[in-house]
Amino acid sequence: MAVLEDRVEMAEENDESALDQLFESLARFTPEGYKVEIVEGAIFVSPQQDTHWEIILDIVEQLRTKYPRKRLKSDVRVDYPGHLNGFASDVTLVAEGAEKSPGGLWRHQDVEFVAEVISKDTAHNDYGPKKTAYALAEVPAYLIADPYQGKCHLYTRPKGTEYLIKLSVTFGADIDTTTTRLGLTLKTHEFPRD
Repeated sequence: MAVLEDRVEMAEENDESALDQLFESLARFTPEGYKVEIVEGAIFVSPQQDTHWEIILDIVEQLRTKYPRKRLKSDVRVDYPGHLNGFASDVTLVAEGAEKSPGGLWRHQDVEFVAEVISKDTAHNDYGPKKTAYALAEVPAYLIADPYQGKCHLYTRPKGTEYLIKLSVTFGADIDTTTTRLGLTLKTHEFPRD
């Protein structure tokens, strides 16, 4: 058992080192206004769009009614379980008292909530491998805001690679997260559609 645990730890350290090198190289070539993420080893570079930003800002403003600014992150790299997963989630809430790792990154173990706003070119990541990684990391609540569908999907109760509960609402309806660690109701009536 100890040999297996040692191999897993070595693999995680190698992935973190590889991610650090990739992000460092990409930083030199990525134009301002673009977001870089690495999902299962694949590199995704996408521009920020108005609709995308308006929804992110709306979510952050609502979270700020309960949480201090220092706990809220946007487009900040967090490494998640799985092979080469360095995500820059649209909105991340870290636990009170969370501290960065010695490498200067927030730890996925301290993430309490993540929100992703769908972009056409990367939607498959948010609904697929990123959702799986968030579940594996035991992120208690994961929200997808999809301006193309005009819907939000809230995933809660992570278990293994899945979330046991999914709540879907149409833009304009409230998202009740009072039974989750988030503990508030998110309003979607100002979320724009694409």
